[in-house]
Amino acid sequence: MQDTVLTAHDLAVGYGSEILIDNIRISLHPGKIVTLIGPNGAGKSTMLKTISRQIKPLGGAVFVGREELASFKGEELAKKMSLLMTVRTDPELMTCRQAVGAGRYPYTGRLGILSPEDKRAVAEAMELTDVTDLADRDISRISDGQRQRVMLARAICQEPRILVLDEPTSFLDIRHKLKLLDILRRLVREKGLAVIMSMHELDMAERISDHVICVGGNGIEGQGTPEEIFTNERITALYGIEKGSFEERFCTAELAAPEGEPRVFVIGGNGRGTGVFRRLQRLDIPFAAGVVHENDIDFPAARALAARVISEKPFEPISTENEQAARELIDSCGQVICCLDSFGRANAANGRLREYAEKQGKLRR
Repeated sequence: MQDTVLTAHDLAVGYGSEILIDNIRISLHPGKIVTLIGPNGAGKSTMLKTISRQIKPLGGAVFVGREELASFKGEELAKKMSLLMTVRTDPELMTCRQAVGAGRYPYTGRLGILSPEDKRAVAEAMELTDVTDLADRDISRISDGQRQRVMLARAICQEPRILVLDEPTSFLDIRHKLKLLDILRRLVREKGLAVIMSMHELDMAERISDHVICVGGNGIEGQGTPEEIFTNERITALYGIEKGSFEERFCTAELAAPEGEPRVFVIGGNGRGTGVFRRLQRLDIPFAAGVVHENDIDFPAARALAARVISEKPFEPISTENEQAARELIDSCGQVICCLDSFGRANAANGRLREYAEKQGKLRR
């Protein structure tokens, strides 16, 4: 088993004398990413601030290796742990290289003069985070995505064993989110860092995390592998989802289905129907979907957004009963949208349903 670089035993966190979450138990291991998920205000940032000694614990203890967190001097802790927090800070009158170099302060002594070794560490960190071309730019004059990567370079420039990140993808567009997380995954793999972070993007948390901790209104509401955590039932309960739904297969959320009896029947399949389902939802038009196999990529969106879904078991030909049920729905709908151009043996009945709708003058392609 890998060494544990940080553990929290029966930790209680909060502000003043008010405990927000207690009985917290966490273990961090080299080369692994632990992610906190949960609704706003549940206490994720408070946990990270306590683990990184920005606020005092209200109970229990945090250990880095075998030593209690409170026993470390500032410079000693900075050599073992570095932070990248949500609050946006711009070091004044600094180039990006100078901002990254500030991460070497635990090693430079009082004068803060970078040695050749320090400068090599700065250069390596900037190369790893793909910000070398920004070295001489004023840090206050770069984009948010660039700034996050510069601040990540500063954090890893400390050569820590533990990296604490609070919403590291905040303020970033999708391109820079993916880039930052790719950099983080490489750092963990190549440098053996232990990472603990909070995230709101569940799809990305599911893909990058080794271990996930659910932080809810009542404290820690479960932890485990992404496969164990990202289920419909657990995520719905954790976030108190009432309008809409969470789909575990793709780790995505859908808005609530339009209310009312179906006015449109959609013949979908092979992923061709999902866009139509969502367009009808945006237009607040109740619809029915069918006949969709339960292993089809369209099925999760159909189940979440349609007023009625006629489904078939995976890999089975569409049954006579399901075909008849679909015909009856077509009869009750004013319009039929067919998303398919061709039909195989398993969904041949959908081809007959298209012909049926066309004869009735309801087909819209």
